[in-house]
Order: sequence, then structure tokens, then C-alpha cells
Amino acid sequence: MTVLEDRIEMAESGDELTLDMMFAWLEEMPVPEGYRTEIVGGHIFMTPQRDTHWDIIADLYDQLRAKYPRKRLKSDVRIDYPGHLNGFASDVTLLTKDATTDSTGRWRCEDVVLVAEVISQKTAGNDYGPKKDACAAAGVPVYLIVDPYTGEWHLHTLPKDGKYHGSVCFDFGIEIDLTGTVVGLVLKTDEFPRG
Repeated sequence: MTVLEDRIEMAESGDELTLDMMFAWLEEMPVPEGYRTEIVGGHIFMTPQRDTHWDIIADLYDQLRAKYPRKRLKSDVRIDYPGHLNGFASDVTLLTKDATTDSTGRWRCEDVVLVAEVISQKTAGNDYGPKKDACAAAGVPVYLIVDPYTGEWHLHTLPKDGKYHGSVCFDFGIEIDLTGTVVGLVLKTDEFPRG
């Protein structure tokens, strides 16, 4: 069956569209090698991994690994968030020590303590907007945006009532001090590439 046939069958049956349906379609599609897929607000986004993007992700991962075991860190793994059809595959996710998967085998957004997104030009609006809002609604304590195009990082903390109430932004080269958060460490940004 093709994706189109699946959609027609679903429309005729009156079934409501779900994240599981959409991700099942994605698994059947020929997604090009090196592309990351996620669903934000019911829209499917596929973005290529660039060297700059990957280098920053690897740098963040390495720094977090200095304190946290590998099993608590995820990258490009689907986690469903509050709101309409939000299945994110964040660049870097840190889970709580006692994180567990749900009945479907997926990690729960309630167990996420940090999300770090490295901006891709075509999907930057998602990271700065609906993804940030969904993470705040889920109560994710630390939401970090790293923007190689502007050479800045944006830290969002203190989630309450679906919004982050603490925000700070600095240029690359300035450390990200997370010692006052549940993450409890400082991230260096002086080697983050631009562009």
C-alpha cells in the first residue's frame, strides 16, 4: 500500500490522524540518507544534516557525556510532546536518571530535562516557536537553541503555564552556565562553528 492509499483509506474510514500513522508513513517513504524527520504541529519536516550542524551536536553530546551516562542521552529519537501531533526528534535530549519508556517503547517527555536544538535554516521557526512552546508545556527544565547562522545560543529555563520565563542569549565563545539548573554543568561554546 502507498502513502496516498493509506491516506485515502484513513479519510474514508473517518479515523483521526495520529502521530503513529504519520511516522508509519515516513517509514515507508524513501527518506534520503542523512536527513532527519520529525513532525511539528502535524507537519512533516525533513532536514539534511550539515557538517556545521553535526559538529555542534557532537560537541554538546561530548560535553554532556563527561557527566552523564550514554543511556541518558538521545539524539534524533522520537519523543512525543503536548499539542497537536508533535513528535520531535531533537538534536540532543537528556533524560532523567529514572526515565522509562511508555507502553509503546518510546521515551516520555515528562522524563526530559534538557532539549538542545541546533538551527537548520529552513526549520528555524520550529525551534524558536512551536517546539520551544511544546517543551515548555511539557515542563522541560532546559531548552537550548544553538544558532550557527547568528553565532548565538539561546537558553530558556523556568517553564510554567506553557511558557519559559527565564531566557538569556549570548554569542558563541561565552559559556552556557547550567549549574543553577537540573543539568548542573557548564557547556563551552568557543569551538562551535558558524554558518
